[in-house]
Amino acid sequence: MRELVPAVRALWQGDYAHDGEIWQFPTSTSVPKPIQRPTPPMWIAARDPASHDFAVAQGCNVMVTPLMKGDEEVVDLKRKFDTAVANHPEVPRPDLMVLRHTHVHSPDDPEGWRPAAEAINRYYRTFDAWFGNKAAPVNGFLPPSPESKFEDRPEFRPESLHRTAMIGTPAEVVERLRAYEELGVDEYSFWIDNSMSHEEKRASLELFIKEVVPAFQ
Repeated sequence: MRELVPAVRALWQGDYAHDGEIWQFPTSTSVPKPIQRPTPPMWIAARDPASHDFAVAQGCNVMVTPLMKGDEEVVDLKRKFDTAVANHPEVPRPDLMVLRHTHVHSPDDPEGWRPAAEAINRYYRTFDAWFGNKAAPVNGFLPPSPESKFEDRPEFRPESLHRTAMIGTPAEVVERLRAYEELGVDEYSFWIDNSMSHEEKRASLELFIKEVVPAFQ
C-alpha cells in the first residue's frame, strides 16, 4: 500500500514506471485521466497508528472499522486519527469514516434485532471458515464455522452483537450516529453484507433512508 498509493497518483498524471521494493512495472498510465485535480480523493482503511499516520501524511481520507467491538473502539480509532492529524499540520485534515454492520428494524418489533445479530454472527463464522482455508468451497460458497468454535468468544454472541453492531430502531440508530457526529466522525458507511436475505436488507436500508438520513440533513 505504501508503494501503490503514490504510484497510482503518478499513473493518474501520465506516463510512469515503477521500480519499488515490492512492485515493479514498466512505463504505464491510466486512461482516461481523472477529472479531479490534482487527484481524485483516496480512502485508506486504517486500524494501527502507523496506517493512520501514513494515510494522513499522504492526504488520504481514513475509514475505520470497529468490527465486533463497541463504541469505545470508535473512540480509540478516532484518537489514533487525531494523533496522526496533529503530527501532520502541513496536511489539510482528511475526512474520517466509520464502517459498521448496520440493520434498522421497525420499533413495532422489539425482537427485530435478533435476526440481524444472528446473521452477523453467521457472517463472522463464514469469514472464519474462509480465513481458515481448510475446506474446499462448493459452487463458490463455504458453510460457516460451527458455533461451538466460538463458545469462548462472547463478543460474537447475538446479544453482544446487538449492542456493538449498528442494530436498532430508527431512533436508536439516530442516537448512536449523533454520538459519532459529536465525536468528529465525518461520514458513516452502511455495511449491508451480513448474510441476511435481499428482502431483509432492502427493508432495513429503506428504513435507514426514510427515517435515519433525514435527521442529518
